[in-house]
Amino acid sequence: MKNRLFLVGILTACLYVSCIGNKVSFTPQQKTNVLAEVQLMAETIAKNVSAEGPTAWLNGFENTPDFFMASDGQLAFPNYDSATDFINNNLTKSISKIELQWSNMRIDPISDEFATFSAIFHEDITDSTGQKLSQNGYFTATAHKTVQGWKLRNAHWSSIPAHQ
Repeated sequence: MKNRLFLVGILTACLYVSCIGNKVSFTPQQKTNVLAEVQLMAETIAKNVSAEGPTAWLNGFENTPDFFMASDGQLAFPNYDSATDFINNNLTKSISKIELQWSNMRIDPISDEFATFSAIFHEDITDSTGQKLSQNGYFTATAHKTVQGWKLRNAHWSSIPAHQ
């Protein structure tokens, strides 16, 4: 019984020390920096998508096997390559212009390399025939700081058609 209690004590102490040793120090200044950098990432994505069209989304996505995107509860892109293929071979043929706006942005810094991002979005989409469609919804994502800057590691949006 003493050996068992001793072993439990040692394991508990090891677990406690390992948890303390892995604790990441995240200063208020780092949190402030992450907030500003992720907000800039989001604003840049909206600006670039509005100026360049659908292919600009690819600049905002993290080009790794970990990337994925869902839409309205369905997996839209299981990886970066599928997003690239769909955007370049389908979306660019059906959409000539997108005007993207974010509002009520929420950014939650998790560490100096990760944050969650969410916002209400509004898009005015012009299709290849010149028809305009407005769309509103909510966008959520995990942002990751990479060597190329902040990128969306994964994302989900839910949308409802807006009145024209």
